[in-house]
Amino acid sequence: MKIAVLGTGEVGRRLATKLVSLGHEVTMGSRTADNPEAAKWAEEHGGGAAGGTGGEAKGGTGAGSAPGSAPGTASGSAAHGTFADAATPAELVVNATGGLVSLAVLESVGADGLRGKVLVDVSNGLDFSEGFPPKVVTPDGGSVAEQLQKAFPEARVVKTLNTMTNTVMVDPGRVPGHHNVFLSGDDEDAKAVVAELLGSFGWASDRIIDLGDLSSARATEQLLPLWLRLYGKFGTGDFNLAVVTAPGV
Repeated sequence: MKIAVLGTGEVGRRLATKLVSLGHEVTMGSRTADNPEAAKWAEEHGGGAAGGTGGEAKGGTGAGSAPGSAPGTASGSAAHGTFADAATPAELVVNATGGLVSLAVLESVGADGLRGKVLVDVSNGLDFSEGFPPKVVTPDGGSVAEQLQKAFPEARVVKTLNTMTNTVMVDPGRVPGHHNVFLSGDDEDAKAVVAELLGSFGWASDRIIDLGDLSSARATEQLLPLWLRLYGKFGTGDFNLAVVTAPGV
């Protein structure tokens, strides 16, 4: 699958690397075509600039695999470019930018580059202007995910993975025992695509909780104050939240 990962921070690089390892054709998008972090990531995975030479990963064919491909069975391709370079030809777009700038990032792509596509939003609106822990910003009293869906109504926004650190996102086995990842979205088919992608990351189906429509992203984005306090308590992000129910539920 052709996947755009927007954002060159730790989260974007972690997700992009995992997706390449699963056989996908991944382009990392940034504000400029020569972003050093994006270029370094692509080079480390055998790629180069989007549309240029050297765009295939070492050992790869450039052909992406289905979302459910087993880890390690294929080598995908890596490239980098602007946000628009990455998103426009992609089949699926991952927003791994900071939630306070996500709308501006997607506006630089434009509605045509997002129309009809699954848009996986892993962002959180965190304001670090007063130090740590940051404040969680809720656009218009809602969520970043809803803000993006309103701005791009023909995109198919799914909120997920924003309640954990990036290493756990792509390797849930890092935290032993039962713990959960959440899905929010208005498009059932889009959520099914994302659930399959999560399965390829190692998330068992009984650990994926579909919270319903996109308004439920307000709840997961508001989990961040708790997560940040736990991070401060433990001194590590190697933990996750679990929903434990009574028998028969």
